[in-house]
Order: sequence, then structure tokens, then C-alpha cells
Amino acid sequence: MALHQHRQPGMSLAGWRKAAWATTTSDSALDELAAPVAVARIAATTRLLTSFTFLWAFGDKAFGWGYATPAGKGWIDGASPTKGFLSHVAAGPLEGTFHAWAGAAWADWAFMLGLLGIGIALASGVALRGAAVAGTAMMALMWAAEWPPARHLSDGSLSMSTNPLVDYHVLYAAVLVMLAVIGAGRFWGLGTAWRSLPVVRRNRWLL
Repeated sequence: MALHQHRQPGMSLAGWRKAAWATTTSDSALDELAAPVAVARIAATTRLLTSFTFLWAFGDKAFGWGYATPAGKGWIDGASPTKGFLSHVAAGPLEGTFHAWAGAAWADWAFMLGLLGIGIALASGVALRGAAVAGTAMMALMWAAEWPPARHLSDGSLSMSTNPLVDYHVLYAAVLVMLAVIGAGRFWGLGTAWRSLPVVRRNRWLL
């Protein structure tokens, strides 16, 4: 709707100003109504894209789709989804700890169930607070394993770190927290139905 209006013949200046003000107010009201819908759509799209990231990582490591995990080297084939990554940790104060965890059954199950659970929660739009907590913990551990602050690895070679503090793990954690805070599961998801469940109304941490 145009903001500029022509004064009609016979219309008083006061009447023309009133009509112009009404038109501008109408446009503003439409913008105010459209903005929340646009934000909800963007948040839902971000949620679904992030869910695909976690679900793809789970599928590739579980079944060996030939990308990050070679065919025949998936979890289902008996390979460990954590051994390769954790055994090659070469920097940071937790280097020895991660080496000890590499290939442990509990570490494999915790990592894979974490990827699957976070991915399903994001895809469905339910339990986003739990997904944010679990995802932030996972990202923190992976950040510590790569240890971006290090300029050199334990063997003296350059770490090739692109940023000593904020890398993609930090960004993923921030996105997860943001999605949970704004309740991004209510648009294109089951968030509204989930919130209406009696057990969820009694236990807000399940949101």
C-alpha cells in the first residue's frame, strides 16, 4: 500500500492528512503482524537445518555412508565412532583424558545417543531445552578436544586454528540455546502440542 496519497478534489487539508495518517498506520500494523511470522519461519528453518546436521552426523557414523566415515567402518560394522577422533587429540589440558576415553563403549553410546537425541528433538521441535543443554555440553567437549587456543600441537606443529576462542562449536551451542529460549518448536514442529501435555506443564524443564 503506497505511503504517498494524492489529495482528492474537494477534500480538505485536515481530511487528507487524516487519510494519509490512517494509511501509514495501516502499513505499520501490517508490518508488525508480519514480523513475528517471518522470525518464526526463520527460527524454524534454522532449527530444521541444525537438526539435519546432527542427524546426518549420527547416520554417517552409524552406517558408514562414505563421507566422514568410510563405508564398512560404521558403528554398525563394529567400528568405534569416538576412537578415531579422540585418539588423535593433540592439544589442550584434556589430551590424555580424551585418549583414555577413545573407543570406550560408554563414550560411543553417549556420543551417538546424544547426536540422535538432539537431532530428533530439533527436528520435532520438542524438548528443546534438554537438547540445548546436551548439545552445549557436547560442543564444549568437542571444543576442548580440538582446543582452538593452542598455536601448536603437542608435537610442535602448527595447530592451524582459525580462531582461538569462537569456532563452529561455540556457534552451534549459541544456536541451540537461542532456539530453546524463543521456543522455536512451535512453528513447523510439535512444540505447541508438546507444551500442552500435563507432564510438560508440571515440569517446565521439559520444554
